[in-house]
Amino acid sequence: MSETTHLLAAQVIWELRAARLSVSTCESLTGGGLGAILTSIPGASAIFRGGLITYASDLKVSLAGVDAHTVVTRGVINESTARQMAVGAAWTCRSDIGLATTGVAGPDSQDGEEPGTVWVGLALPARWSDRVRAREFRFAGDRAEIREQTIHGALSWLLVCLKENFS
Repeated sequence: MSETTHLLAAQVIWELRAARLSVSTCESLTGGGLGAILTSIPGASAIFRGGLITYASDLKVSLAGVDAHTVVTRGVINESTARQMAVGAAWTCRSDIGLATTGVAGPDSQDGEEPGTVWVGLALPARWSDRVRAREFRFAGDRAEIREQTIHGALSWLLVCLKENFS
């Protein structure tokens, strides 16, 4: 992971600690990388509750609570799945915030989506407006680069959302 992404993870940890909020993850294409970078930062144990690695589609349903009909009819690389994964992470791990990643790292397409298509889901505390969000990203590069960009993008977006609510 790049130094920039490590610094970003440290900033996220600091902001979450200052806000007294916990976070959990539900990851697909990042395969645990998001949780790994967060827990590589000293002090992460104060805010990181845990994570679900739902690389297989059926695990998104059984572990994260994603609607099975959505998976069958729309696949797993979409806004709805990302939102449901984020909510599932927060609920399962009993955290204030759920952060989820789903997408295609490549080299092949999946569910009709090209490599680099990524959705990040975010479930924020209930007292915040627009509590459950999702954002689409389009990244370029090889498999490793897309995964790294996804982690960086997810952390950057979480930081923006935190600052929106605490500025």
